Parts: sequence; C-alpha cells; structure tokens
Amino acid sequence: MHRRSLATATLATALGLAFAGIAPAQAQMDKSSMDPKAQTAQRMTQEKLEKCFGIAARGKNDCAQGAQSCAGHATMDRDPASFVLVPAGACGKIAGGSLKGA
Repeated sequence: MHRRSLATATLATALGLAFAGIAPAQAQMDKSSMDPKAQTAQRMTQEKLEKCFGIAARGKNDCAQGAQSCAGHATMDRDPASFVLVPAGACGKIAGGSLKGA
C-alpha cells in the first residue's frame, strides 16, 4: 500500500508542475498573436515610451509606420516616416527627433 501512495503522490506532483507551466506559456502565446501595432501601443503604455520619428538608423526602426510593415524595415537612416520608441520626454532632446511622422 505504501508504494501505491508514493506513486500517486509522485504523479500528482508531476501533473501539478506540468499545469503550472501552461499558464505562462499561454500568456506568452496570447501576446505573440497580438497585432504588432497593438503590441507597440501596449509597450508604450506599460513602459512610458513615446514614438520619436526621424532618428532611426536603417533597419533599426520599431514597429509599423508608413511604408514599413514592421520593425527593422526602415530603408534609410533618419527616415522621417520611421520611429524608435524612447522614454517619454526624450524625443525633444534628440537632434532631428519629432513626435509626428511624415
């Protein structure tokens, strides 16, 4: 009888650990299935960021804007239609930075 109790306890522990790992994985899946623009908006709110246009290096822009479909698609340095997320209030301190895109 002692072996059966040990086996039951081991199985219950294993199942508990397996189910505990499902919740974070599900939350990550929900976030990754979100629209890139929605992800950017959520990140901006949570981290107190703002879009700063005209300062991104080629291929280093953040999410979709203008002709780009998403992050990393800027084709030239300082493209006025591409933005980088910066801490709120920082864009005005960067040469060439603008809160409004072209």
